[in-house]
Amino acid sequence: MSHCLEAENLTLGYDRGSIVAHLNLTIPTGQITVLVGPNGCGKSTLLRGLARLLKPRRGRIALDGADIFKLSTRSVAKRLAMLPQNPIAPEGLTVRDLVAQGRYPYQTWWQQWSELDEKRVEEAIAKTDLMTFAAHPLDQLSGGQRQRAWIAMTLAQDTEILLLDEPTTFLDLAHQMEVLDLLHDLNQQEGRTIVMVLHDLNQACRYADYLVAMRQGTIYAQGKPSEVMTPELVRDVFEVDCQIVRDPVKGTPMCVPIARSNSSL
Repeated sequence: MSHCLEAENLTLGYDRGSIVAHLNLTIPTGQITVLVGPNGCGKSTLLRGLARLLKPRRGRIALDGADIFKLSTRSVAKRLAMLPQNPIAPEGLTVRDLVAQGRYPYQTWWQQWSELDEKRVEEAIAKTDLMTFAAHPLDQLSGGQRQRAWIAMTLAQDTEILLLDEPTTFLDLAHQMEVLDLLHDLNQQEGRTIVMVLHDLNQACRYADYLVAMRQGTIYAQGKPSEVMTPELVRDVFEVDCQIVRDPVKGTPMCVPIARSNSSL
């Protein structure tokens, strides 16, 4: 079954302030959707709402047509997995122990750890190329390896939808490509629906099937990167003048910054 995730007239916020307001978005099934926008525009807040971690003030999140907050936690966790920014694991936790946590939605008082659980954990470790490090503590791994371990945990959860908040933060360029290539392969080979927040516009255009540009808690533009990424969008959303050229490797839009749009340079 292909699961559908939608935001309908969605307003989200913290305390008294609203961060996202009256937002409508249908996540394309089986594609990679990337959320872009300046700091504070509501990207991570939207992702938390989609993941059922932040309850709407108005509107709703619909998973397969049903209000996600009216579904059981276990039911949602079998369809949708979320990887937040900078996740923290207990000291000394091994890769295999971490990945095994992805099977918790399938544990009940009458059904404990099963052969299927073990199989899904081993598959997730293999898909993320971590078999050599399965018994290693997370704190002994490189940044890219640790991020792959967290992604493996979400894979063990065996959901069709993966939500990732800035999965390349604090990684060097090689490890960024390592993580993004892994997510691309998971989408292409298994048809998983992936939604992630990225700051690098060129990476977003290279890896996204569908691009969502946000500004001040609303969606400024959405669609294919070739349709969305324009000098006007970059100026209006990021306050940067730029040229958009063709990526010589992938043929996707590539943003070449020139100056701040309010700069006299």
